Amino acid sequence: MFPEVVFDEEKFLKKVRESVSRHGYCVIVASEGVRQKDGSFISDKNSRDAFGHVQLGGAVPILADLVKNSFDYKCHWAVADYLQRSARHLASETDVEQAYALGQAAVKLAEKNRNSVMPVIKRVPGKSYKWRIQEAPLGKVANIERKIPKSFISKDGYGITNRARDYLLPLILGEAYPPYKGGLPDYVSLKNVLVSKKLPDFSI
Repeated sequence: MFPEVVFDEEKFLKKVRESVSRHGYCVIVASEGVRQKDGSFISDKNSRDAFGHVQLGGAVPILADLVKNSFDYKCHWAVADYLQRSARHLASETDVEQAYALGQAAVKLAEKNRNSVMPVIKRVPGKSYKWRIQEAPLGKVANIERKIPKSFISKDGYGITNRARDYLLPLILGEAYPPYKGGLPDYVSLKNVLVSKKLPDFSI
């Protein structure tokens, strides 16, 4: 989630025009949390989820229509959504290593009857990228929004800083392509072996 940056339509359109004039195209990555001057989200659907959060969706088509109507540029927009979350073939080596480590830690916590906690990745301070797995109480992390530092976003709100790049780069390093078979990723088939029962039988 980006720090709250007020959406300025005039400044936004100016940036788009400058990019198209200089490069011949403009690529926009937009957060659903983009706010208008009155504090409302530009993609506010006037509905809320089970936790009372504003249900967002549609920021990108709104911006695309704004650009098209202002300049008559040809626009194409897409929402990463499920594709982004299920694209295992594009995962970085860091991403895969951490995913396995979190899964293993979760199983170990369950075996120890640890409840109301979740495994998290703790970044170790230092020049080189190091990390470790630790547990966090659900009460301190569930239903809590953590925003990235304002120092990660350029002053005009339309880019990232070197500090952000230094933080993010290690997360995408290393290629970890899955094995392929017949042109498709050859994923592991789980045996679904059940663990020993821990809870007693009960009836309602």
